[in-house]
Amino acid sequence: MTTTKPGLRPANPNFSSGPCAKRPGWSPEALKNAPLGRSHRAKIGKAKLEQAIDLTREVLQVPADHRIGIVPASDTGAVEMAMWSLLGERGVDMVAWESFGEGWVTDVVKQLKLADVRTIKAPYGELPDLASIDFDRDVVFTWNGTTSGVRVPNGDFIPADRKGLTICDATSAAFAQKLDFQKLDVVTFSWQKALGGEGAHGMLILSPRAVARLESYKPAWPLPKIFRMTSNGKLIEGIFKGETINTPSMLCVEDYIDALNWAKSIGGLEQLVSRADSNTRVISDWVAKTPAVDFLATVENTRSNTSVCLRFADPAVANLDDAGQQAFVKGFVALLEAEKVAFDIAGYRDAPPGLRIWCGATVETSDVAALMPWLDWAYATQKAALKAAA
Repeated sequence: MTTTKPGLRPANPNFSSGPCAKRPGWSPEALKNAPLGRSHRAKIGKAKLEQAIDLTREVLQVPADHRIGIVPASDTGAVEMAMWSLLGERGVDMVAWESFGEGWVTDVVKQLKLADVRTIKAPYGELPDLASIDFDRDVVFTWNGTTSGVRVPNGDFIPADRKGLTICDATSAAFAQKLDFQKLDVVTFSWQKALGGEGAHGMLILSPRAVARLESYKPAWPLPKIFRMTSNGKLIEGIFKGETINTPSMLCVEDYIDALNWAKSIGGLEQLVSRADSNTRVISDWVAKTPAVDFLATVENTRSNTSVCLRFADPAVANLDDAGQQAFVKGFVALLEAEKVAFDIAGYRDAPPGLRIWCGATVETSDVAALMPWLDWAYATQKAALKAAA
């Protein structure tokens, strides 16, 4: 590693894990057909919302018998909507291995205060024992741990003949990893993740089994208006045809449609997954020849291809206390931001100190490749500063 600055810079330095980089070639011109100043309930507004739902189904390859709805408050709103509406009919297994999964555990235990809850956890960098999950119970889990860089490798651990519902937070997996919709009864994600859309809107996908639960089970607690999906014991079908519960931003809807059309134009889901895999492969190759850095995810086939999390393995940094490691990371990312070669790549605040580089499909592989020498430079520079301060 050298303290000499590299010559080539990423064309797009945006590697944030949310909101994520816009699709290649994006400009505000993409939003020119947004029906601004019009009601979302007008014919044009409803048509746009229906188009967003239809394109989601096409690009994500969602089965025809699954409902897709646009809901408030991003992925968080979609997960909360599902948990408050569906849980309580039977016991629930809460599966967590990073901060967002832990958040869902907290909501179920301390807010919903369900009596029969099992928590199945693992530390950052690892998956819990998936074989210990009881699928006769409801199960809540994240497909891809955004803050740990650890994902489930596939849906094989979920039995087809399960009795409970599976509620899957897929916000950093959708459009970059293949979701097994036959094994998932509720899938949630947000627009600002893998397709680089804008914030505040969530997506909720329900299997026929989830719909049956909604229509047969009424929670013991009151539901706020923005969570209600049934009326007189029947699903409000309009929610899943573009009749949103609250007012969406038609500008954001237009941007999401643009991202979906881009995804179609490059070859759909297969190409989105391939692009994310290619981006992550660049980092894997760099880590393999860089002893100072390693993946936070300990098992290769559970490593995320979107929110790639790294830790500093060099004992000179790894043996620092938490505050010292945090200071090292802060200085490291500040160097890159000052050079305008990488923004927002520090690890999540609750995760172990390290880096988190978004590698989803809207990121160009050439930009990830251009970033790697800058990581070498930043490490050498920051380590030299650490030695000088010792």
